[in-house]
Amino acid sequence: MSENIANKNFIIIKGARENNLKNINLKIPRNKMVVFTGISGSGKSTLAFDTIFAEGQRRYIESLSSYARQFLGQTSKPDVDSIEGLSPAISIDQKTTSKNPRSTVGTITEIYDYLRLLYAKVGKVHCPNCGKEITRQTIDQIVDRIMAMGEGARIMVQAPIVRGKKGEFAKLFEHFRNSGYVRVKVDGHIYTLDEEIKLEKNIRHNISVIVDRLIINKDITKRLTESVENALKLSGGLAVIDNEGVETLFSEAYACVDCDISIEELEPRLFSFNSPFGACPDCTGLGFKTEIDPSLLVKDENLSINQGAIAIHGWNLDTNNHMKMYLKALSEKYGFSMDTPFRDLPQEIVDIIFYGTGDEKFEFTYKSNSFSGKYYATFEGIVNNLARRYRETSSEYIKYEIEKYMKTVPCQTCHGKRLRKEALSVKVGGLNIFELCEKPVNKCYQFFENLKLKGNELIIAQQIINEIKARLQFLINVGLDYLTLSRSSGTLSGGEAQRIRLATQIGSGLMGVVYILDEPSIGLHQRDNGRLLASLKGLRDLGNTLIVVEHDEETIREADYIVDIGPGAGEHGGRLVATGSLQDIINTPESITGKYLSGQKSIAIPKKRRKSDKFLVIKGAKENNLKNIDVAIPIGVMTAITGVSGSGKSSLINYTLYPALASALNKSKKKPANCDGVLGLEYLDKVIDIDQS
Repeated sequence: MSENIANKNFIIIKGARENNLKNINLKIPRNKMVVFTGISGSGKSTLAFDTIFAEGQRRYIESLSSYARQFLGQTSKPDVDSIEGLSPAISIDQKTTSKNPRSTVGTITEIYDYLRLLYAKVGKVHCPNCGKEITRQTIDQIVDRIMAMGEGARIMVQAPIVRGKKGEFAKLFEHFRNSGYVRVKVDGHIYTLDEEIKLEKNIRHNISVIVDRLIINKDITKRLTESVENALKLSGGLAVIDNEGVETLFSEAYACVDCDISIEELEPRLFSFNSPFGACPDCTGLGFKTEIDPSLLVKDENLSINQGAIAIHGWNLDTNNHMKMYLKALSEKYGFSMDTPFRDLPQEIVDIIFYGTGDEKFEFTYKSNSFSGKYYATFEGIVNNLARRYRETSSEYIKYEIEKYMKTVPCQTCHGKRLRKEALSVKVGGLNIFELCEKPVNKCYQFFENLKLKGNELIIAQQIINEIKARLQFLINVGLDYLTLSRSSGTLSGGEAQRIRLATQIGSGLMGVVYILDEPSIGLHQRDNGRLLASLKGLRDLGNTLIVVEHDEETIREADYIVDIGPGAGEHGGRLVATGSLQDIINTPESITGKYLSGQKSIAIPKKRRKSDKFLVIKGAKENNLKNIDVAIPIGVMTAITGVSGSGKSSLINYTLYPALASALNKSKKKPANCDGVLGLEYLDKVIDIDQS
């Protein structure tokens, strides 16, 4: 009996043989921070992820109903005789961050969801045009603004009932028919309620009830007031006035009388760049657009058009007589030679070749083996032609080919802010939601510390703010205080992504879970190691078991229990070399890890280092947080770029130097680096990027 009770305090693994593991038997203490260490390839990850986590995941899936399991697929049992005392397992590895451009630090951690709620509840609305704070408007104010549309204007008073929702809405139509209404507008089309209106239930629809149709004159004020009141009542505070096809939204909520702009009632979805109600309509919430870059269309500006200066997909003059006809007609119309080097063509001619002739038509002569003739048409231009084909094609191959000539540019409507102007006009503490998300996490936390709210606003917002601050504090605790909530998840390093997931798990407050982490110290400066370890211990102290695959010396020394796997890599590894405390590992002669921990072995500092008289020079680097710096990197030696997390290492190398080298040496289509230039390219012939993916 006492043995069974003792075993409940351990995860007991018997006969683990997955990959290179040599029939391992192991007892891991529960509710402790356990470090799996050993040389690379020894079998640490195989034991942690492919055995313990895989078995925990398999058992969880088997506990579900047969209906649920059919959506999750089959999971095979790892090659192990048995695992006892295994709790639900959560893996926090380095390969789980979404590369979706719509995913940010704020959305991953769910902080952005709380921010949307906060802005919807206590945000101060400002006019998107003049910037002054605006308040709710009365029915009399709405009626006055409608009357100002002018004598004789034909208007329809509409109540927007359904906005961007899926369904057939048959019962809704029946309800309004029984209520005495005659017409509805569905997705821009007007129907009478006597008609049978069939809607596709899986498509989002907009439905408005037409409350009244009027011609504005001085005698309709009373009727108009009643109609507006009915519309506001039906829709919950909104009315739409259709003035001969031009629709104007009126709201009991917010309006600027100076600029004649109404803003609907604030909802969390207004602040979501992943919702059509909040996203910038031009870039659909991405903050950037991809467009054809004319500079990528010219193969060699020293060549003429006839020599192949423009040799791109669909515009090769050697194989496309139709395109040759267009360009020949242009040369005759505008008086330029197709044998002139492209660099010598006047800019207005280049613009016509790229962007077309607009509505102007001119004569084309077409000749082929079977047909010849003349006709008049416009010329849309190479850039416009490629953009149209990219939009219209369903061929992935054609999309791939055209993408070679595209570049990513900030959206000119929202300037990278992702949201529509109405959302950006709402402020809390003087900042809109984008400005707040642009602040580093530590300054964002200070913002909420100093935020002063009073009365009902404080009562409404206090709990939301507490949740936001708690999650910001978790990010600070794992050394990510320098990140911004607007940072795209695709730009995070493996270590940063893993620590974000770790912070999210700490915030969830789960107990009795086995957390398995893959080298969480990667990408973390030694200065911040203490904060990471404190977070791991906090997760352990909640009543969880942590299994950390790690090489970092400080993490190994702080562990409650250490499992050293080895002694070698591959077929020479897969055995338990030592288990127990730090001293147990040091006292085991076979443990290579123990020798380094005790100081018996060490990595010798070179007595002599290589030198170089050739340099790769980055001039005026300004990417992200870099302050217009010049950096000289010697060629032919190994150079380490280091500094605390968030200092600008990746900005200098990954986002400045590499794109510049790839563009110059590999003919890559990557966006040129944000710097004044890179010198020393003559010493190199190619560049290779080896990242954490």
